[in-house]
Amino acid sequence: MDLDRYAAFVLDIDGVLVRNRAPLPGAVEAVKWLTRQGTVVLLTNNSTRERETVASRLAALGFPVQREQVVTSAFVAAHLLRQRHGPVRVWPVGEQGLVSELAARGHTICDPQEAEWVVAGMDRQLTYSKLADALQALLSGARFAATNRDYTFPTESGQVPGAGAVIGAIEGMGFPPEFVVGKPSETAFRAALEVAGVEPEQALMVGDRPETDIAGAAAAGMDTALVLSGVGDLDTARAQGTCPTWVAPDLASLVAGQGESVR
Repeated sequence: MDLDRYAAFVLDIDGVLVRNRAPLPGAVEAVKWLTRQGTVVLLTNNSTRERETVASRLAALGFPVQREQVVTSAFVAAHLLRQRHGPVRVWPVGEQGLVSELAARGHTICDPQEAEWVVAGMDRQLTYSKLADALQALLSGARFAATNRDYTFPTESGQVPGAGAVIGAIEGMGFPPEFVVGKPSETAFRAALEVAGVEPEQALMVGDRPETDIAGAAAAGMDTALVLSGVGDLDTARAQGTCPTWVAPDLASLVAGQGESVR
């Protein structure tokens, strides 16, 4: 395969760069090579951490990453709200990363009764009281947006409930989100392409989840590479009707030219 055709590389993080907070074999050098080749953007559905925190943790592992290269679902949600509606009053149901990104885009964090929007993401401190506050905001006229619908989230001790569990709890009260920005939404990939400054056909998406990374990027018009170092495999992708452009054992193999064409 020839990566020279691409001006930008959009990379997932978990399962592509790291596993259990440790770099995958060869991943650091692979990202360094891609950085010399073009623009690298990291696209993650994780809404729990600020972009600065994500970049700092990866940099500590040796990855040449800066804040401006990181696109989280919290950042995309805050950015899209600002684009469409200007600065708004928000009651967030989520962790510090979501709160910080909303505030950074000029939105005001307020009490539930004053909120114009409820924005929800993964929340490992979710309580019945938080759901009740969200319900009061929605009953008072607030609109609802979500960062992503990931069913689970990988940790060192295994999978835990993801943002989808939080979104589902609010939907269970009768309020489906007006929009969901995280992968596989095209909104996430458009945001990554905007940060990279390229058109879809100039970028390659590298991910390990066929149903989010590959399906969403393909719908956005991007070439895709499925790496088998995370949770997905080619049989699953084919069963879902999601066929990547390339498949490789991991990011290092992809960069070494060992990716195989699937189409």
